[in-house]
Amino acid sequence: MLVLSRQRDESIIIGDNIVITIVDIRGDKVRLGIQAPTEIPVHRQEVYDAIQRENAMKESEARRPSSQSPSKNASE
Repeated sequence: MLVLSRQRDESIIIGDNIVITIVDIRGDKVRLGIQAPTEIPVHRQEVYDAIQRENAMKESEARRPSSQSPSKNASE
């Protein structure tokens, strides 16, 4: 992991098109401003983890063979 020191209003650049700027520092919290192309998703770690769990659950449900009996409407 690369660790950088930055002060308020200073930035780091990732690749050619992602800019992370220190917007504010209050106590033990740092506010970041992130500029990235819209096709690059940017999430907090806990949100990303929840999305991954949800996607994995949907994928496992899609792979599971259907054990349900045909619906009533299908026989009518």
